[in-house]
Amino acid sequence: MTDPADGLNAYLVGGAVRDALLGIRVADRDWVVVGATPEEMLERGFKPAGADFPVFLHPRSGEQYALARRERKTARGYKGFDIISDPGITLEQDLQRRDLTINAIASDADGKLIDPFGGAADIEGRTLRHISDAFAEDPVRVLRAARFRARFDKLGFRVHPQTRELMAQMTANGEVDALQPERVWNELHGALSAPGAARFIEELRACGALAKVLPEVDALFGVPQPEKHHPEIDTGAHILLALDAAQRLSDDPRVAFAVLAHDLGKALTPAAALPAHHGHERAGLKPVDEMCARLRAPEKYRELARAVCEFHLHHHRLPELKPATALKLLERLDAFRRPEILELFSLACTADLRGRTGREDAPCPQADLLRRYHRAAADVDAAAVAAQFKNEGARIKTALRRERTAAIAAVKGGRAQ
Repeated sequence: MTDPADGLNAYLVGGAVRDALLGIRVADRDWVVVGATPEEMLERGFKPAGADFPVFLHPRSGEQYALARRERKTARGYKGFDIISDPGITLEQDLQRRDLTINAIASDADGKLIDPFGGAADIEGRTLRHISDAFAEDPVRVLRAARFRARFDKLGFRVHPQTRELMAQMTANGEVDALQPERVWNELHGALSAPGAARFIEELRACGALAKVLPEVDALFGVPQPEKHHPEIDTGAHILLALDAAQRLSDDPRVAFAVLAHDLGKALTPAAALPAHHGHERAGLKPVDEMCARLRAPEKYRELARAVCEFHLHHHRLPELKPATALKLLERLDAFRRPEILELFSLACTADLRGRTGREDAPCPQADLLRRYHRAAADVDAAAVAAQFKNEGARIKTALRRERTAAIAAVKGGRAQ
């Protein structure tokens, strides 16, 4: 069977080429087609992928084939572009519109690299460098550069000083102000899924963009904490350490997001009360809600972030809590209906515990104790309790709580393992 792509002047581009050079498994392959028209692509059986610019899907592989194109800046923001595509546009012109040199490498049918901007050398040198000053025309690129730093942190990549300077200029001239919440969330989510999520925050702070896109997080830097509990003292530094700990514990971005948001209340502590932060857990709920609403974060992210913000100190003090208080914690977490939330909550709280200078490997027996409390309470036969008080909802609820509290007390007293 003839391949619809046979005879096209098509080049493998972008992430597929970059990741192959890095020795990373290539998940998706995208192509640029030079010298073709939309009509020709349709005649070959390619399916349109969208109306904004000429991108097509291969009818069998589903891979993207985009006609070579250029962009012309027409207004502020990431939507302020005209897309220009015609058969006369060259591969180099198409590559030039991309963000970083490592993403502007193509490969022909024989595997030969076309690398007009030195991307292969920057991969070798572990450098994230902008291609041209056109980088400054799209504010999303500030976030993308920071996200690539997070993604490739373990490989030793760093943002080039001139690129960081350009990112700072874009922030200062207000270009970053035009970012839409969905784009910020997409890049943040990608960074929180990466091995070096803390580096995303560091890069945005270095260029001034953190105060624009995550002002609640930016406000934590410079806020002191008691040295006894936080040798790093600075709350922002603690968040970075806790993010690093979260990445070592879990690759679930919900955990990282909850860690990012768990101490937002400390930015609201009155100066006269510092470095103590009494009540910061409850105080943090409002900025958590505001941040999630602005970013349009999915509900499952907001829900876990609120739980960790409000109850992380309960987790740390779990051995000291009364059985009835421990049961209330499990109920507030909705752990009996959705036990999976318990593990995510404990992972985020463990990351908080370990996000302190010199305590990166600190034991966290509270996580196992919470599991044991939950298991004991969940093992109480709710149906048997209900059978004792037919149609008496209030008495059933009270009796079930009494039985569950007793089960937790037995664990706490060492009589259940």
